[in-house]
Amino acid sequence: MKFQLSIMATAALLIASGCAKDGAAPSSQTGTEAVTPKEAAAIAEEAYIYAFPMMENYRTMYVQAIDRTAPGYGAPFNEFAHKTELLGPEFKDIVRPNNDTMYSFAWLDLRAQPIVITVPEIKDRYYSVQLVDMFTHNFGYIGTRATGTEAGSYVVAGPQWEGTKPGDAKAVFRSESNFVYCIIRTEVDGLDDVAAVVDLQKQYRLTAMNVFLGRSRVPVAAGITFPAYDPSKAKSAAFIDLLNFLLMQVVIVPEEQELVSRFSAVGIQAGALSASLALTPELRDAVDAGVGQGVMAITQATQDPSQIEGVTARVDHGWQGVDGMFGPGTEMRTKYLVRAGAALLGLYGNDADEAYYPVGNADAAGNRLDASKHSYAMRFEKNELPQVDAFWSMTMYSLPDQLMVANPINRYSIGDRSKLRYGEDGSLTIYVQHQSPGKKKASNWLPAPDGPFSLQFRMYLPKPEALDPLYLPPPVDSSK
Repeated sequence: MKFQLSIMATAALLIASGCAKDGAAPSSQTGTEAVTPKEAAAIAEEAYIYAFPMMENYRTMYVQAIDRTAPGYGAPFNEFAHKTELLGPEFKDIVRPNNDTMYSFAWLDLRAQPIVITVPEIKDRYYSVQLVDMFTHNFGYIGTRATGTEAGSYVVAGPQWEGTKPGDAKAVFRSESNFVYCIIRTEVDGLDDVAAVVDLQKQYRLTAMNVFLGRSRVPVAAGITFPAYDPSKAKSAAFIDLLNFLLMQVVIVPEEQELVSRFSAVGIQAGALSASLALTPELRDAVDAGVGQGVMAITQATQDPSQIEGVTARVDHGWQGVDGMFGPGTEMRTKYLVRAGAALLGLYGNDADEAYYPVGNADAAGNRLDASKHSYAMRFEKNELPQVDAFWSMTMYSLPDQLMVANPINRYSIGDRSKLRYGEDGSLTIYVQHQSPGKKKASNWLPAPDGPFSLQFRMYLPKPEALDPLYLPPPVDSSK
C-alpha cells in the first residue's frame, strides 16, 4: 500500500512556542485526560515516525559531540574531527560508510551565534560540505557542485539569528535547528593520495561569527543538560521525553503546527522532559503499542521504498535506485515516513544531484546475494558504464551490520579510479566473490564475505541522464 502523507510544505519559519526551561513542565495541559487508548496509539505511531530521524540524529550527536567516551569519536561542538586515513571495517560510527572520500565531521552549536565555515581552493578533486539540521534535512551545500572550486567563507546561522551576511562571506545558510551536523567529504584516490587530503583537511576552518568579524566579545550559549541517549527508551513511550527536548532545539513551520499540536494529546510538548512519567498505565501501554506500530511501518517502508508516496524508484535485475529519500526541508518536510526510512537505511545521505546510490541486494534471478553459496560477475557494456561528472564506485557491505568487509587485499570498494582491466570492446567485468578469481582477474575483484552481502553503488555528481530515468548497474550474475 502507499502511505499517505498530508500537509503541504512551504519555506516559512516560526519559532516553536511554549518552550520551557530544562526540566520544567509545560505551561499548558497536554490533553492526555481526554484521549482514548486507541487514539493514543494512533497518535504515538504518527509521532514516532516523525521523531525517529531526529532521535537517530541525536544519537550520533550524543556519541560524537557530547559523550565522547569511545576512542576516536568526534570532537567538542564547533570543532572539526578529521578521519585522516581511508575507512575500513573498523569504522562503525555510521552504517554504509565509504572510502572514496575522507571525512571531516563537526557538530555546530548555533545557539549563541553563527559559525563560519572556511574552505580552501580545491580544483583538482571533488569535495562537498553537507549541512544537516536536526530534522535530517540537507539544508545547505558547499563544494564542487554547489559553490565551485574557489576558496571562501560561509555563514551557518541558527533559527534565531537576525543578522545579515558579512561582506567577507560568500553566502549564509540558515538552519531550522540550534544544532547542525557538518559533514565534509574530500575525494581521495587511494593510499598514495591520503597525505594530500590531510593537508586540505587542515585548511578547513570553523570560526565563531564575532571572531570572524574581529570583535572582542564572543557570546557564549547558556548551559544545557543533554539527556543521555538510551536505545531502549527510544523505542518505548519514553521517546516522548527525548522528542520534547529536541523540540526545544528546532523551529516548527506553520504548516506543521497543527500536526505537532495533535501530538500533545500523548504528552508531546517542547520542554516537558518527563511527560511520559505522567501517562496513566493504560495510556503508556497504548503509546508503547503505537511506537511498535511505528517501528513496523518504518521497517516495512525500507523493504520497498518505491511504495512510499513521494519517492521515485526503479527496481530491476536485483538493483534498486531511489530518488527523493534525502533533500532540503522544502522537499522533505511532509515526507515523514520517507525521512524515517532514510534514517533507518543510512543517515546523512546526499541529495541525488550530489550523489546517487543504487543498491544491489539480489542476483539477476532475484535471489539474495550470498558469497558462501555463489561467486558473481557483473559485465558493463561500454554504453552501460555510469555517467558522472566526478567519479563512481561500488562498495561491499556485509549483512546485517551494513559495514565494510575485511579481506586479504584490503579492498573495500572498486570503481572508475581503480586500476581496472577493460575489454578490447570497452566493456568492464567486475568479479564479486569470497575467494580470489585468480591473478589475471584480481584487478577487477571486489572481495565479498563468506555469507550474505549488499552492494552500494555511488555516483558522485551524476549527469542528468543518470537520474532520468534512474540508472541501474548491470545484473550481478552467479556463476556457480
